[in-house]
Amino acid sequence: MKYRAFTLSNFRKIPQINRLSEEEKFSIEVVGSVLPFKTCNYVIDELIDWDNYRDDPFYILNFPQKEMLSEQHFNKIATLLKEGVDRNILRKAIDEIRLQLNPNPAGQEHNVPELEGEKLNGIQHKYSETMLFFPSQGQTCHAYCTFCFRWPQFALNDFKFSMNEAVKVVDYLKAHPEITDILFTGGDPGIMRTKVFEAYLNAIIEAKLPNLRIIRIGTKSLSYWPYRFSTDEDAEDLLKLFKKVADHGIQLCLMAHFNHPRALTTPAVKEAVANLRAAGVQIRSQSPQMAHINDDPGVWADMWKQQVSLGIIPYYMFIARDTGPRDYFAITLENAWKIFRNAYKQVSGICRTVRGPSMSAMPGKVCVNGIAEVKGEKVFVLSFIQGRNSDWVGKPFFAKYNPDAVWLDDLEPAFGEDDFFYKKELVEMMD
Repeated sequence: MKYRAFTLSNFRKIPQINRLSEEEKFSIEVVGSVLPFKTCNYVIDELIDWDNYRDDPFYILNFPQKEMLSEQHFNKIATLLKEGVDRNILRKAIDEIRLQLNPNPAGQEHNVPELEGEKLNGIQHKYSETMLFFPSQGQTCHAYCTFCFRWPQFALNDFKFSMNEAVKVVDYLKAHPEITDILFTGGDPGIMRTKVFEAYLNAIIEAKLPNLRIIRIGTKSLSYWPYRFSTDEDAEDLLKLFKKVADHGIQLCLMAHFNHPRALTTPAVKEAVANLRAAGVQIRSQSPQMAHINDDPGVWADMWKQQVSLGIIPYYMFIARDTGPRDYFAITLENAWKIFRNAYKQVSGICRTVRGPSMSAMPGKVCVNGIAEVKGEKVFVLSFIQGRNSDWVGKPFFAKYNPDAVWLDDLEPAFGEDDFFYKKELVEMMD
């Protein structure tokens, strides 16, 4: 299959779009003006159930919905579009709204390091052992998720992280021997051509870094364009390159993003997974919990079972980040924990490699371990899976029970404490 992308400028050319009302099409144009919109022919032809598109998880994952903007924001852009105002006026209004949608969640700007006095805008180093690398050639995707917490990468240049110099990546790894893992992220590095991957991966291999053990590639390609690993013209060369990495003693892990079990059922994804595994690639899967998409323990249990049957390791269940259309997808922390628990108990131990539900917040990855009564007080039981200070990891701490909480910032310390145990040190780190 030949890849074909659809964006706001040509989405009306999608044949199935004729099923939508004019009001629905206009809503896509309004919301898609604020939040980035892109889909592809694989999603359209093989994933979306167009007979039930309004409730279809892949339609909602790719096509902007009216409720993803507040009524005020939606009406403002709708009015400007109907009036046909000057592009500069429209752009100003759009950017004003975007800046109100928390475009930089979890303080990502604090994760950008320096090397010899130079700020490396294509690298983030939040956790000591893991370095994130944003290759400039991978700062787009085969299709955009409507929940994406990195939507500013495609919409706001001031919030874009990227870099294309392999030498600086290697130099930073040499200067930080504590780093054992490098994560290629984006956007989606899976969209890069094999020759681009070669430039980066060969540089890392040739550097013979004794500290580097794992190369991770964060990608949605298995969900949105599995042909990247089967019939694309350079797919065979890419698989050979991945095998080369493994042959040099470095584990290559594909961090796959699957949001719904249906994405695991097509012949194309099954072939791609088999090809990757044959090349020595380990595949792990992660996804946020999201209303309208997978807020059902049965969906998660089914997804984990299917992943394991294909040789994919369930890795993370996240809580949707506090950015963009978060209110549309938000699930309370209490319900998030219940969904996790009720899914977890439906699967065998081989599926229970998954961790969560976890919030990737400013201080680190905070896991909701449950709700309990301690000293007569109903509380959330929390712990760090990862932290800006690794000493925080695994320490249980407690928050007052709040049935409406959807993010860490909605919680207060339990038992009359003034702050959570990490708060003072976190403030000092951010100064």
